[in-house]
Amino acid sequence: MRGLVAIFDKELADYLISWRGIILFAVALLVTVVAIYGPAGALVNIREQLGEPTQFGQTQFVFLNLFTTSGEGSYAFLFFITMFIVPIVGIVLGFDAINREKNSGTLSRLLSQPIYRDTVFNGKFLAGIVTMAIMLTSVVLLVAGLGMRSIGVPPSSEEALRLFLFLALTTLYGSFWLGLSMLFSVLFERVATSAMASIAIWIFFLLYTLTGFIPNAVANMRVPLSDTPATQELIRYATVQIAATRVSPIYLFQEAMYVLLAPGTRTATEYLQIYASGAEWQPGPLPLSQTMITIWPHLVTFVAIAAVFFGVSYYRFTREEIRST
Repeated sequence: MRGLVAIFDKELADYLISWRGIILFAVALLVTVVAIYGPAGALVNIREQLGEPTQFGQTQFVFLNLFTTSGEGSYAFLFFITMFIVPIVGIVLGFDAINREKNSGTLSRLLSQPIYRDTVFNGKFLAGIVTMAIMLTSVVLLVAGLGMRSIGVPPSSEEALRLFLFLALTTLYGSFWLGLSMLFSVLFERVATSAMASIAIWIFFLLYTLTGFIPNAVANMRVPLSDTPATQELIRYATVQIAATRVSPIYLFQEAMYVLLAPGTRTATEYLQIYASGAEWQPGPLPLSQTMITIWPHLVTFVAIAAVFFGVSYYRFTREEIRST
């Protein structure tokens, strides 16, 4: 497409050089250092665990514990990435991508050149994806460097491959929030309105995941428990609760990434199946192939939702009237 590279280069430079991009990078790096290297960070617990017999493959994958272990009174690096850093970055990069240029009149002047509308939209979206990929790569490399310096354990080949998949899938997760914010940027003319709508949805899903109030209410309505519930009744209740919780993209991504970065972790559905069958659960790390099979439904869901947001935004933007101001 004509002009795609020019639009991409211009938007990427704006994201990386502007104060917005600098502040986002600074906040992400600060949160990373505090979560990993602070007085109550993950490194403190990992040093205490080294040399101790552990389950769930923690001894085999010590380096990955940097991303999933939380310190005393603090949260794990993966928690901050899932709940805050990636959603905020995706929203900030996309909430004014279209309506800001439309209101300032630069969009009409840009489209008066031999550049198609889809080129403008695709260039902005790709620039946002690349910006998030660069930011996440920087943060993960920082965590890896601090970890190797502090615990003296380099990553194995499988750990490095899991980290690479983590970067790719987290960028996909960020594309969901970027597509959502760009959709509101196309639908609403005011920048403040699109920002508030994006932040409102993020806060809703954040509280939805952290409190669990709505999933519990849905399960109580669909499968009310008796005073002395039987095993099958408890299983049906838990099944409905898990399905309702997975409506949140935050929980869906967090569950998938814990399975990827903590190979001994099992999903809630796997726990339920083992409990229902009466089999004895044998702890142990999952091989990478089995891990990808386990989280494959999560990834397909994210690809589908992000594609829907992108498609609706693309269709609306290419067919709306843009007047010069």
